[in-house]
Amino acid sequence: MSEPFDNHSTAEHSLNASEQPTTVRPVTQPDNPYASTRGSITTKQLPAFDEDIINKYNRSGPRYTSYPTALEFSPMPEGLETKILQEREAHAPLSLYFHIPFCRHLCYYCACNKIITKKNSDAGDYLEYLIAEIKHKRSLLTLPADGKKPLVKQLHFGGGTPTFLQDNELIKLCDFLQTQFEFLPEDQGDYSIEIDPRELSSETLKVLRNLGFNRVSLGVQDLDETVQIAVNRVHSAELIENVLAEARELGFHSINIDLIYGLPHQTPDTLDKTVRRIIEMSPDRLSVFNYAHLPERFKSQRQIKDADLPTPAAKLTMLGNTINTLTKAGYQYIGIDHFAKPDDELAVAQREGKLHRNFQGYTIMGDCDLLGFGVSSISQIANANNSYILQNHTDLQVYKDNIDAARNNPAIMPAVNVIKTSIKDRLREYVIMNLLCHDYIDFRDVNQKFGIDAITYFIDEIQQLGQMQDDRLIDMDAAGIRVLPRGRLLGRNVAMVFDEYLDKKHKNRFSKAI
Repeated sequence: MSEPFDNHSTAEHSLNASEQPTTVRPVTQPDNPYASTRGSITTKQLPAFDEDIINKYNRSGPRYTSYPTALEFSPMPEGLETKILQEREAHAPLSLYFHIPFCRHLCYYCACNKIITKKNSDAGDYLEYLIAEIKHKRSLLTLPADGKKPLVKQLHFGGGTPTFLQDNELIKLCDFLQTQFEFLPEDQGDYSIEIDPRELSSETLKVLRNLGFNRVSLGVQDLDETVQIAVNRVHSAELIENVLAEARELGFHSINIDLIYGLPHQTPDTLDKTVRRIIEMSPDRLSVFNYAHLPERFKSQRQIKDADLPTPAAKLTMLGNTINTLTKAGYQYIGIDHFAKPDDELAVAQREGKLHRNFQGYTIMGDCDLLGFGVSSISQIANANNSYILQNHTDLQVYKDNIDAARNNPAIMPAVNVIKTSIKDRLREYVIMNLLCHDYIDFRDVNQKFGIDAITYFIDEIQQLGQMQDDRLIDMDAAGIRVLPRGRLLGRNVAMVFDEYLDKKHKNRFSKAI
């Protein structure tokens, strides 16, 4: 055990203003300092729910699916996306993301990029644009040294409602992908899709499994009928049970269920009944999201009356009850709304110090470049010298116009926004992501990867963390910073201390952490 760190004393670690991080793309060391002792669930790593502490620290902040966050996007210079794709490291595996924006029904709570339509032809038309985008981007990628197609380790269909696509359209898209990319075998890759249980044909799950999908995520949100009516998403518990049963029978490796707390007419008792019923269904993972009511930004939320929403105190009770119920049922708290069974790949990756975050949330495939397709989709790509975050246009017609224009002029690309991350950004990203994934940052590891003295470099941040240490949210010593059980629910708040952009530009742009 290292000596306790005195955050009030800076004499030994005076800041060297000329000190700069140097590493381009960090390489994992053989001895992983983030591999934990979480061989089984113990009270040590369970989040401690302390209402007074949560009220003290709960403030608006990013979810850190990237750093810098999407608020740092600037317009894409002409020709840059082409250059980024051409100079991508050919040996780096890929994670592919497809955004399917269509939904047949408007869920009032939803803040996603979506288009409400009942016209099946909209999906067929959109599919042709996706295929054109795939062809264009794939033609720019440098092939690996062995001459094979680019390797894909992860695939995710999100939305919207990906199963808005008809079964034959899903087959067409996946068959085309097989002609453009090399996929890991189904038992090695991570191939997932988000599902609205109401939008499945009798054959859809079979089709998905035959196509190689091995993970599904079901949007449930709540099983209480009064709540469902209030948010315009009505389905029975029996429907969810039947979908889970079929998915298990077909051999899907992992099944996730999404729940939301803070919805209209929810109470601690009604949500507790939902959580216990879901536990009986035994999904492998659960995502329990905080509903952020922002009707001034999201038109659909104007259908929800403020008077029908639970009070902040009731929401905290819901969160505390849900955490206690899920952990007692054996689920491991991963972080930022996510729970998993101890034998799920996500939980195993966390215990082994191999968990990562990207725009899809927590992921086990951290060595991949993310290549996004479709309206509003985001890519994260690194090359030998730089790292970039790119975003396609969020308006469907503008996205289509860009794809159409590229048919005649290949220099036109779908991404319209970009962030070029600096080495300082990548250093801070590394710190933030390890705090959120592993509740720890190891100073020696940071020193080796980035060529700095971490205590010297982050002395201001260490001083800012002093109150959190006094409140036992974290523990700091000469070895590093560890998030304690009392601070696990407030991991975002710890990470925010290392965010250079937050208070300077975006103080009030995010929902609260809890």
